[in-house]
Parts: sequence; C-alpha cells; structure tokens
Amino acid sequence: MRRLRRSATLREMLAEVRLNVKDFIAPLFVREGSGVRKAIPSMPGQFQFSEDTAVETVRRWAGKGVPAVLLFGIPDAKDAAGSEAWNDGAAVQRLTARIKQDLPDVVVITDVCLCEYTDHGHCGPVSTNARGQRVVDNDAAIESLARVAVSHARAGADIVAPSAMMDGQVGAIREVLDAGGFADTAILSYAVKFASSLYGPFRDAAESTPHFGDRRAYQMDYRAPRQAAIEARLDVEEGADLLMVKPAGAYLDVIANIRWRFSQPLVAYHVSGEYACIKAAAANGWLDERAAALEITTTIKRAGADLIITYFAEQLADWL
Repeated sequence: MRRLRRSATLREMLAEVRLNVKDFIAPLFVREGSGVRKAIPSMPGQFQFSEDTAVETVRRWAGKGVPAVLLFGIPDAKDAAGSEAWNDGAAVQRLTARIKQDLPDVVVITDVCLCEYTDHGHCGPVSTNARGQRVVDNDAAIESLARVAVSHARAGADIVAPSAMMDGQVGAIREVLDAGGFADTAILSYAVKFASSLYGPFRDAAESTPHFGDRRAYQMDYRAPRQAAIEARLDVEEGADLLMVKPAGAYLDVIANIRWRFSQPLVAYHVSGEYACIKAAAANGWLDERAAALEITTTIKRAGADLIITYFAEQLADWL
C-alpha cells in the first residue's frame, strides 16, 4: 500500500473525501446595539456582534466562499415566555432582512429556540406538573416556536432550524409556515440533538445557561443512540427538509447511521466545546490547530455529513 502513498500528488489524486468551502455553515451571534464586536472568552476567535458589525462579518465570509450562516439572537430583555424571540423587530429578524437585502446569495438559516430569550434559560415555557416538578410545557413551547419560525420567515430566512427538541415542533412549524404563505421556507431539524457537556462555551456565547435543572428531559441521552433513528424519522414524517446531528466530532457513528437510513440532506454541527478543545490544545502547543481542524472536519464529512456547521468556517475557507 505504500506505493500509493509515496508522493503528495498521488495521495491527493486518491483522496476519497474532500472538503469544499461550500460544505460549511458559519454560526453567528447577534445582539442589540451598534458597533458591537464582543469577544467570547471560551470560544477564541468568536464574537457577539451587533447588526452592523455582523453584516460586515458575513460579507467577509461570503467573499471567501462561505455560502451560509446560522443566526442566534441575544436579547437585551428576557421574560418567562421568551416573547422577544418572535418580535419582528428583534436582532435576528433585522439581521436576516439586512443580509438578504445586501447579500442575497447568502443562505440565511435561523435558530428557532427560546432558551436565549427566556429568563429561566429553558427551551420553552415552564410549568409545574402533577408531581410538583418544574418542567418545560411541550405544547405551549411548540406554539411559541411556530410563531418564531413565521417571524423569521417574514424577515426573509431561507431555512428555519428548530433546536428545542420539543415533540411535534417540526410538524407545527411546517403547518404555520404553509398557512402563512411560506411554503418555500425549508426546515432544518435538529432531529438528533444530544444532551452534551460540549455545549458549555455556546451557553456562554448565547447567554442561555438554564437557571435550574438541565435539558436532559428533552434532549437525547448519549447512551441511547438507537433513539436517533426514531427522532429523525418522526421529523421526516412531520416535514423536515434537512436533518441534523449534534454534536458531530464525538458522534461520528450516529452521523453514519443517520446517513445510511435517510435520504434527506444531512447536516452535522461541530459544536462549541469541540471547537474550544482544539483551540485550547493549540494555544498550549499540544497540537497543530490547522491540521487538527482539517482532519476532524474531514472525518465528519467522511461519516456522511453533507454540510457542516462549524466555528472554523472562515479559517477552513482560508486553509482550503
């Protein structure tokens, strides 16, 4: 086999998996204000932006070939319902409209969730059940998520991405989008989203850490991978256009399994903790950042992902 590896040119000719800048979706955090470019300490190289600096950033990314962004909003005011999430004048909605006006070829994907907008940090309204436990009210949550999706579609979002892991959320969103005249707005379902320790830096960035409990009751248990296919199938039946597996680098087996079972385009989210691990190790001189990022991103694609949400998007565009 060494005969086929002896030269760089031959290795390149025989490479079976190739990364392309068109594979990448770049996450972006937008908040109120102007001139904001606030560093996120736990995610070196990542920032919270205001609308104006966000547009400049997306313009730079697009100039390097990055085709799509995934927007997360950070409001100034939060309440128990997360009502700012469906405010047509909120930061995500304004930025979406601005990108589609100034950079119409950029695909805008909007995260549809409530955790950044609720004062308790959970992904839907909280109620007390018959056992006296505080729990997320699934049915109330999907009504709110549907309102958020319609608001984002009105702003011009190409794809809405419900991430709350509420039962029935995809079907509810598809129904209201179609009824509202947005039948051409696609749904990227966070179909296979595990409760993971690797989300910690994201919660710093999005200011969305739960104030009590955790999200294990509605996000998936990483010890139960067979549930992934059930979750994905339910979302396909409800109308999901694209499926997601999250996290990515530590869940290659799940990505491969979902790729084998379903024909829908598959997106993998290389999450904040996975990004931060590489950054921290590289900062300490323990590994080569470029080589590690390229290798791990390639393995995600090799496992079966069509598209990859990654905080390395701009760097990968430069390296490639």
